[in-house]
Amino acid sequence: MALNAYQNRESPSWRILEYLQRKGAATIKELEDVLGVTTTAVRQQLQTLQADGYVERTRVHAGVGRPHHAYSLTAKAHELFSSHCDDLALTLLEEVFALEGEERAGQLLERVGSRLAKRYSPLVRSGRLKERVAQLAEALYARGVLTDVSQEAEDVFILQTYNCPYHELAHEHRDICEMDEKFMREVLGSDVNLHRCMMDGHPSCKFVVHRNLRGKS
Repeated sequence: MALNAYQNRESPSWRILEYLQRKGAATIKELEDVLGVTTTAVRQQLQTLQADGYVERTRVHAGVGRPHHAYSLTAKAHELFSSHCDDLALTLLEEVFALEGEERAGQLLERVGSRLAKRYSPLVRSGRLKERVAQLAEALYARGVLTDVSQEAEDVFILQTYNCPYHELAHEHRDICEMDEKFMREVLGSDVNLHRCMMDGHPSCKFVVHRNLRGKS
């Protein structure tokens, strides 16, 4: 199956891949529930994904019960979720870090964050913080970033992302993560803090959003 076919968000194969990217691993029964199809249909999808090198199966021993199989993504599959940025743009950023140094590159990323905020702001128009966070999550998802939103307290929201559009660059330059925080603060008009990061080995980046800065509800 061609790469573009896997990235069709309406296809069963993409729904499996996306679920595994979010959850880390899943059983056939879990995937049955996700797709709403039979065991046979799930097995057929998994066999194709395994044959093409996107999914692997492992035997899990849990407690005193019988062992079972769990399915997870391979390194090849993670490439489907990695960079939705232009390769040229990423290469240019790498060159800026190499030629100009950390300080000048940091200044550039400040400006990039502000430009991103201007691009996303028209899509985040609600006067309520809860709805603004949801709108930002939808905008990010439309651009290929897997997101979840949850509410932790009356005025505290959690926005989690499961793939990074700048993954390789962010591994070496954590200024990229600070740029993301700044961009989200400007778009939401609220405090945003990165509490957990994929660059540290976590399955997702966890942004905590709280205390509206612009006086909106």
